[in-house]
Amino acid sequence: MIRDAFISFGAWAWIILGVVLIGIELVAPGAFFLWLGLAAIATGLLDAVLDLSWQASGLLFALLCVAAVILGRTITRSKTQDEPQAEMLNRRGQALVGRVFTLETPIKDGEGRIRVDDSSWRVTGADRFAGAKVRVVRIEGSTLVVDDP
Repeated sequence: MIRDAFISFGAWAWIILGVVLIGIELVAPGAFFLWLGLAAIATGLLDAVLDLSWQASGLLFALLCVAAVILGRTITRSKTQDEPQAEMLNRRGQALVGRVFTLETPIKDGEGRIRVDDSSWRVTGADRFAGAKVRVVRIEGSTLVVDDP
């Protein structure tokens, strides 16, 4: 019954299926149904032009789905891998190792503070006066270990 209704719509059935799949993508985003929807619309357009049998259009849809998903994965993967900052997400202190900063407060009894952009970091190291230059050697938890530059 559903198959007969689907076949009776002809090429429009594929286009309607494509719109429904893209609509599902809007409700539950994940960038997967989008590619299936585009494959269904392309199948409908090719079916309208070539007047394919339902078996041929089903096979064409399957092939276009695979190609569309691979293409979509390639497009989305290239954008996410080009961002080296994503590697340091939640490890911001590691990015500070080797950099030189000015002490915001003096290091007394082995503890002091430096300012990095809009944040203040606790540092440990040899006693130094405020305004002295220090180099971050390593990070221990959320504390930076500093030494002479």
